[in-house]
Amino acid sequence: MAKNPNGTAHENLTEYSVVQSSSNRSFGLVFSAFFALLGAYKYFFTEVSDGQSDSMLWVYIFLGISGGFLAISFLFPQLLAPLNKLWFRFGMLLAMIIQPIVMALLFFLTIMPIGLFMRLLGKDLLSLKRKPEAKSYWITRTPPGPEPESLKNQF
Repeated sequence: MAKNPNGTAHENLTEYSVVQSSSNRSFGLVFSAFFALLGAYKYFFTEVSDGQSDSMLWVYIFLGISGGFLAISFLFPQLLAPLNKLWFRFGMLLAMIIQPIVMALLFFLTIMPIGLFMRLLGKDLLSLKRKPEAKSYWITRTPPGPEPESLKNQF
C-alpha cells in the first residue's frame, strides 16, 4: 500500500479543520428574529381574557429583547462577541454529543436491518462469498468497456 507524504496509509486523522463562528452582527440578528418570533407566538397564541394579563407582559419582554439585539447588532456588534463565542462553544459541545447518537441511530435503524434482511434472503450483492471452484473472481463486463489505450491520460 502506497503511503502519502504525511506518512499515513490513507487519511491523516490528526488534522482538524477550523470551524469559524458567525459574525457578531449575524448572531445578533438571528437572536433578534428568535425573540421577535417568541413574542409574536405569545401574542397570537395566548388567550387573553381580561385585557392585560401575564402573557402580554411576556410579549413586551420578548419584543424588548428582540429590539435590544437588533439595535446592538447594527450599532455596537462587538458587544455581542462574548455571547457569540459562548453560543458557538455550546453548539460545538452539542455537536460532539448529538453527532455520534444520530450516526448510531442511522446505522442501527436503517443499514443494519437492510443487511440482516438481505442475509435472510440469501443475497450476496457484493459477491463476497468464497467460490473455491472458480478459476478467478474477475467479473467480465458485458458489453465491454472502452479500449485500454483510451485511458492512458486520464488527468
